[in-house]
Amino acid sequence: MGLIADLPGGSVGMDTMTFIYLIEEHPTFLPIVAPLFRRADRGGKRLVTSALTLLEVLVAPYRAGNRHLADRYEALLTRSRGIELVALTHDQLRAAAQLRSATGVRTPDALQLAAAVGAGCRAFVTNDRRLPSLPGLPVIQLSSYAGRSAE
Repeated sequence: MGLIADLPGGSVGMDTMTFIYLIEEHPTFLPIVAPLFRRADRGGKRLVTSALTLLEVLVAPYRAGNRHLADRYEALLTRSRGIELVALTHDQLRAAAQLRSATGVRTPDALQLAAAVGAGCRAFVTNDRRLPSLPGLPVIQLSSYAGRSAE
């Protein structure tokens, strides 16, 4: 079975790398994430990520002077159907601090997980093996789908 079939119903938290794989057409992971983004665009899935993702994806294009790539990332994250960018509010920061203190995850990871939990996500998609599953939020590793069908 593929990634989409393995996802629970409801919203899904997405780590920064999933957006990079899509926009930069990563040869291994694009076939895995593209169907999920297409499903979100058709209204069949809500993908959630922290506003931190916008910061993280813009650094390399800005450093390289690639305004076109930066604009593509910003459009994907702020104007795409089915993608929700969760603001970093005091509540999100507090929740991330609690996650970090309980699990030892790095600050960016704690922010991503807190955004997913706060938005009611039922799973979190990443390729970061250091991230722990949380109660009610299993962490799904993209690498386990490499070479398999996404749907």
